[in-house]
Amino acid sequence: MESSAGPRRVTLAQVAELAGVSVMTASYTYNRPSRVSDQARSKVLAAAARLGYAGPDPSARSLRRGSTRTLGVVMGEHLSYAFEDPEAVSFLAGIADICAGHGYGMTILPITGAADDVQRIKSAAVDGFIVWTTSDDDPVLAAVRAMRRPAVVHGGPAVQGMGLVGIDDRAAAHAVGTVAFAGAERPAIVSFPLSRDRTSAIVGGADITEVLFPVTRERLEGYRRAAEDAGIAWRDVPVAVCARNDAAEAERAAAALLASAEPPDAIAAMSDQQAAGVVHAIRAAGRAIPEEVAVTGWDDAAVAARLGLTTVAQSLRDQGAACAHAALGREPDSRTAPWSIVRRASTRR
Repeated sequence: MESSAGPRRVTLAQVAELAGVSVMTASYTYNRPSRVSDQARSKVLAAAARLGYAGPDPSARSLRRGSTRTLGVVMGEHLSYAFEDPEAVSFLAGIADICAGHGYGMTILPITGAADDVQRIKSAAVDGFIVWTTSDDDPVLAAVRAMRRPAVVHGGPAVQGMGLVGIDDRAAAHAVGTVAFAGAERPAIVSFPLSRDRTSAIVGGADITEVLFPVTRERLEGYRRAAEDAGIAWRDVPVAVCARNDAAEAERAAAALLASAEPPDAIAAMSDQQAAGVVHAIRAAGRAIPEEVAVTGWDDAAVAARLGLTTVAQSLRDQGAACAHAALGREPDSRTAPWSIVRRASTRR
């Protein structure tokens, strides 16, 4: 039976014994591979895979007790995103609040789809992981699980053995979509990416079952239900997919929608940043909000109040704190965070 402290880590000595090589050879396989023959390296790696050995423990290198007193935050974005996106900043602040209270540091691990993403996870000298929302097929999820440290995912996907913190995106999207599409005949959506290739496009009636980002998938499903409740077929709802959560890109996408043969009279965006871009595009087109085009956002960021946006209110700071608590614990923690609809002047009454 495993102790309450969790499963015991496989040691390098055990790997070396199974591979039939010295501990030094096994160590060189990971730290100085050029000094090991191909045959010996293959034996060590095969033994490691059989035993479930993820590689030398970075924590043990720095502290004999195997603790770095640091949490790793895995961000599926470029590093600058963590400092430029208001909601990412709020989320990280929530993590920092808890880290500070426990005497922990925080390491941001940017994941951009590069070949070394998994290795970056394996070499991270951290005691636990917090994974920013990502896709179902992201290989870093398996890499985090293999590290056998406390781990939690924010927003999704749900991963066995890891915690999950986030809101009910489908219910929230249905609620805000109902407000956005009230009185509309031609609703549209400005969306987050559908998959890790982050292709920008305008599609009609997006195939929701093919969407690999759970947050995007759940929100599209909620918007779909809201549109159908309003008597509008999903196939008639254009979805402008953006590669990033970026106001400028959302503005360009909204401008394309507004210039189409059948311009929308309501646009639901998946963030307040995107909604701000949508507002700029509508104003540039000389159209009135909400009389000619209703707009909704998501997050209730400062820009939402400034622009009078109807939006979904949630606290990314509180969710960041909940993730930090889970990453500091020994058991996976799953929580559904609260949300609400804030109605302002950007939607029809």
